[in-house]
Amino acid sequence: MTTGLQTSYWPADQSSPIWDMTVGDVLRRAAALAGEREALVEVAPDGAPSLTAAASTDRRWTYRQLLDEAEACAHWLLARFAPGEHVCIWAPNVPEWIVVQYGAALAGLVVVTANPALQEAELRHVLKQSRASGLIHVDQFRGYDMAQTARRMDDVVRERISLTGFMDRLKIVEPARDLPPVAPDAPVQIQFTSGTTGLPKGALLHHRGMVTNAAFLVDRSGHLNETWVSPLPLFHTAGSGLCVLGCATRLSTLVLPSLFEPRLMLSAIERERATVVGGVPTMLVALLEALPEGRSDLSSLRGMVSGGSPVPPKLHERVEAAFGCPLTSLFGQTELSPSLTASSPDDSATDRAETSGRPLPQVEVRIVDPQTGELAPIGHDGEVQARGYQVMLGYVGQDDATARTILADGWLRTGDIGQLDSRGYLRITGRLSDMIIRGGENLYPAEIEAALTRHPAVAEAAVFGLPDDHWGEIAAAAIRLHPDATQIEAADLKSHCRNLLSPQKTPSDWFVVEAMPLTPSGKVQKFTLRDDASAGRLRKIS
Repeated sequence: MTTGLQTSYWPADQSSPIWDMTVGDVLRRAAALAGEREALVEVAPDGAPSLTAAASTDRRWTYRQLLDEAEACAHWLLARFAPGEHVCIWAPNVPEWIVVQYGAALAGLVVVTANPALQEAELRHVLKQSRASGLIHVDQFRGYDMAQTARRMDDVVRERISLTGFMDRLKIVEPARDLPPVAPDAPVQIQFTSGTTGLPKGALLHHRGMVTNAAFLVDRSGHLNETWVSPLPLFHTAGSGLCVLGCATRLSTLVLPSLFEPRLMLSAIERERATVVGGVPTMLVALLEALPEGRSDLSSLRGMVSGGSPVPPKLHERVEAAFGCPLTSLFGQTELSPSLTASSPDDSATDRAETSGRPLPQVEVRIVDPQTGELAPIGHDGEVQARGYQVMLGYVGQDDATARTILADGWLRTGDIGQLDSRGYLRITGRLSDMIIRGGENLYPAEIEAALTRHPAVAEAAVFGLPDDHWGEIAAAAIRLHPDATQIEAADLKSHCRNLLSPQKTPSDWFVVEAMPLTPSGKVQKFTLRDDASAGRLRKIS
């Protein structure tokens, strides 16, 4: 692999072959190679409603059992849908979700993923935008009557299917015909973008992209044939892609908590002797705050994996110290199936904490000046762009948005700002939409946020721009304090920043929040903070 880059361009590393397989092929391969290995373990909190008649909801599947049920599911679906149709799954992290994911893939259907928290208008948008023919749903979740909302979608979809008792229905399925052939380049999922800047768009992903990307990410993490605990939502590519498919490609066990609850997570790690934990930075913060000193046996852990947004270096240090294992980070987005770069447990502590690692195999990466379109010099900020096997097919029903995102020569514009060093390690410094232009100078929030989280009282920080008559725009910061920090003054935060950053990067306005507004995938919605600050809805400190 080329090293010592002279410009901010990383040529594709072709030493690892692309997996020219479908999602169904991956499950069949796992069942053939390790049929008796545990594939899936359900973890549900006490009192959680069950989708089965059994009192216990903690169920287990080997790879052979999972394949049998997925094939039965494929036949059941083909009695109702034709190959190529789109079917929406609207459910939390239940094992039925994964059975349907594999069953739909074997049947040649395209899965549309939907957050179980979506309200009626939001769900209607997803169904219409994705052109879904069916809606598969749980009846209720966290007090939300999802069945009632689903019934109001009868004018949008042809079929509406409850997951209650679904596995029992599969037991009596009689295959009516052979399952259809499915090509690796066929569409497999429509994943809606996280909505950090507005209305989500439906990214159409293909089998080859999701399968290969999952395998490459697990290979980079070094955690093969292991036991993963992941609360990452299945309606996101990190859950149904990296975790579900990543485990299957490398014959690992996926332990699936039905929801993210820190103590449930810690209990699952201890009970299942988990070796790997996945989670976005906000989850890592919650795990740290819930970690009962000396009361959880986490000695089985060999690594942790995080993504979704950059992990501030101070948080990275705290996580590795508390859990006693390396934390590796990835960078990507839904449109890239989803990972572009990742660090490795073998990387130095500094590289793990301060970068998002190097590009995964088979993808080109470049940093481009957003004004000129020219390659940025090594170590200079620019837009991160990528080209390779994993690029989405496009946004469903939005040709103009697709053309703005995927350039004519195949490069995908991520909208993220970052820089490559001469070794190919990527640092993410912000998003184009988040970039703050103060008096003609570009400020990148990620750098300021990383500095703020080094303050002992600051648990989380989000930096965003506000309009200003003199500067045009100024930097503002929303702070969530550690539970044991009762108050803080702006002067203290300013002094802290001035010790770590040049003066113009110090935020001018400061706000304290009880919780950050998050997208379903755990990213901070900065447009919400900006709107709330402008409207006086945030508590300002001085």
